Amino acid sequence: MKQTYDFDSVIDRSGTSAVKLDYLAEEFGREDLTPLWVADMDFASSASITRAIAQRITSHPVYGYTAPMASYWQSIIDWQRERNGFELGTEEICFIPGIVTGFGLALMHFTQPGDKVVIQEPVYHPFRRLTEGNGRCIVSNDLLETGDGFYEMDLKGLEHIFETQHPRMMVVCNPHNPIGISWPASVLAQVASLARKHGVIVISDEIHGDLVMSGHRHTPFATVSDDAAAVSITFGAPSKTFNIAGIVSSWCVVKNPELRQPFFTWLETNELSSPNFISMIATEAAYREGGPWLEQCKAYIENNIDYIVEFCHNHTPGIRAIKPQASYLVWLDCRGLGLTHAQVVDLFVNKAQLALNEGSMFGHAGEQHMRLNAASPLSVIKDALNKLEAAVKQLK
Repeated sequence: MKQTYDFDSVIDRSGTSAVKLDYLAEEFGREDLTPLWVADMDFASSASITRAIAQRITSHPVYGYTAPMASYWQSIIDWQRERNGFELGTEEICFIPGIVTGFGLALMHFTQPGDKVVIQEPVYHPFRRLTEGNGRCIVSNDLLETGDGFYEMDLKGLEHIFETQHPRMMVVCNPHNPIGISWPASVLAQVASLARKHGVIVISDEIHGDLVMSGHRHTPFATVSDDAAAVSITFGAPSKTFNIAGIVSSWCVVKNPELRQPFFTWLETNELSSPNFISMIATEAAYREGGPWLEQCKAYIENNIDYIVEFCHNHTPGIRAIKPQASYLVWLDCRGLGLTHAQVVDLFVNKAQLALNEGSMFGHAGEQHMRLNAASPLSVIKDALNKLEAAVKQLK
């Protein structure tokens, strides 16, 4: 009999040092908010992961130094092959202490202060923060809005930037956060061709790659062409996929040995590429046994997203919810409300008592937008939307 997983139960996360609860007052100025901001799920992780960790902790009382297990690397290899058609060799993978940390490490290793880095706003905000904080310069190739209300990559603008700005690095958010674009292979191949021609290293952040919605598939950047394999550094993790972000479990893939060998050697020299035993156990359990949980979780999230899109269309005029092609993050276009960005934020926080990520943190193109995390029980989503509807009605 097929196992059914529970995503409806509301789990109280207070007292667990959950960022989305403990930082409400610091981020929003009040604590009485429904937290739909930090990008983790409010669902219990797959029992296979909990069971594997508990078995190791209770079966042996020594938690000393551990060496990376061959089965750990193989679980990543098998998952990528079976799910995404991404063929990997063990020598092409290393552990990385978090995606954002990994980007920062690649930034420091491959670029120099003053070098230019291309991002595509609105986009995940740490890309800008880490780049500028480390003395590099941001060049944004802003996404283009399409006639159907979605977004696409500005390939002509990117080519112009490569030709005139001479960046050293580019970040491709694949799938794109916060909008949820699952980039097609044809677009990624054009990016790779331009990057190789102009000597640009491409960082591909694929942490949301396993969370594609129905009718879409994830295309790893490095698979689309020889050019892509030659210029790319790929970061991924089971953390978003299986809701284990609190367990540092990220990995890095570099196909090109000319990039890989010096980078991996540098990481090893600085002791940055060794996973702890809990990370290895959780990763292997997720990739070996978590598939059925993931499929049901994605179906539940997609149902939540469909509910949000329809609710906004019918009940909150002026707010348009854009259905993502991947991830559980929903981009809300609030420009139809006729409010300033500050007024939009006030509407959500102080009128509706909801904590969402404000769009401006993802770049200037995100003003009058909000990012909503849909990975909560549907009852929580419904309650939040009802409060939003009431707040919007008060505007009139």
